[in-house]
Amino acid sequence: MIDKMFYKKLLKSTFSIPAEITFWDGETVRYGDGDPHFKLIFRDVIPKGELIQDPSIAFGEAFMDGIIDVEGDLKEVVASMYRSQESFLGNGKIYAHLLKKISNTAKRSKENVAFHYDIGNDFYKLWLDETMTYSCGYFKNPDDSLKTAQQNKVAHILKKLNLQKGQTLLDIGCGWGELIIAAAKRYGVKATGITLSEEQYERVKERRVEEQLEDLIDVKLMDYRELKNQKFDRVVSVGMLEHVGQEHLPEYFQKVDELLEMGGLSVLHSITSQKEGATNSWIDKYIFPGGYIPSVSELVNHITSNKFFLTDLESLRRHYEKTLDHWAENFENVLDEVKKTKDERFIRMWRLYLHACSASFQTGNIDLSQFIFTKGTNDSIPLTREYMYNEEKCG
Repeated sequence: MIDKMFYKKLLKSTFSIPAEITFWDGETVRYGDGDPHFKLIFRDVIPKGELIQDPSIAFGEAFMDGIIDVEGDLKEVVASMYRSQESFLGNGKIYAHLLKKISNTAKRSKENVAFHYDIGNDFYKLWLDETMTYSCGYFKNPDDSLKTAQQNKVAHILKKLNLQKGQTLLDIGCGWGELIIAAAKRYGVKATGITLSEEQYERVKERRVEEQLEDLIDVKLMDYRELKNQKFDRVVSVGMLEHVGQEHLPEYFQKVDELLEMGGLSVLHSITSQKEGATNSWIDKYIFPGGYIPSVSELVNHITSNKFFLTDLESLRRHYEKTLDHWAENFENVLDEVKKTKDERFIRMWRLYLHACSASFQTGNIDLSQFIFTKGTNDSIPLTREYMYNEEKCG
């Protein structure tokens, strides 16, 4: 009885829209005015101490274990929690001190990347698009397919890099190689990709042979910090900075400064937050160990502190929401295949991850930012942003 009173008080202010809750004893309670948008079913009690200590992990694990079920749109449930000013889940920042502060050394970074990306190429092939691009797409049109959006994103970044034939390009965190392959084929640049994922490394090696680009593409299985005695005209990083960790952000920009030629240009594509210190302990434990979402102001400060010239900043928040919606739909469509190698707890974990991230972008809890900055002044960049949107002119 005491547990239920605690739950009722907690849930009263959790949702921004009408909701229906069914408790473990069958009692049903409605919150908010109007018809409920979704229904939450508690199969059992979550100890209130766990909810108080860390609501993100308590809620996430309860969903993974089937203690909580959802009837309705899971994304809408999480978005409603984020939108509610009084939600126990929306105030996750106050629990940030509970996260273990473990430095992302080169060894630990490799372990963290393997934890997420080395689940297996076969798994990612099931629900990513054919390009195997695992980052925010770019939807020129609302009805663009996922593959088109990912190809648009690569083209958009390559335009921002203002590539010229014969230049050298470094991709820090190259994934399965789509960007460096496109850069070599379209612009005739010599592209080097770096990854910590053995699965990605092997696939990029295969692709450079398949595309007959061995003379233009190199790929290395290493930590970017270990790259020595090389300079590049362009440095790009897509969806990698989130794995660096807050204390290593200065090191990242110092390394980019070391790797860039004077007058060189870098494009940084990263998930960002509005405020410094954004954390989610469930994501840290189950999805991206050692991850950290930097704030826009943090990154601008690091860019300018290293005497880089910031020339452009663009938000792609709504594009990442659409990307995640595509991934979530694809994931549900291939569940029969996923179930051959993954158990129900893993499936529920991945379902929550995809829908919760989409909700987070939808509500502005997190953003996706693309920065362009140069080492020294660079007057070869066109005077207006028109070059980013014109049809590609390959070198």
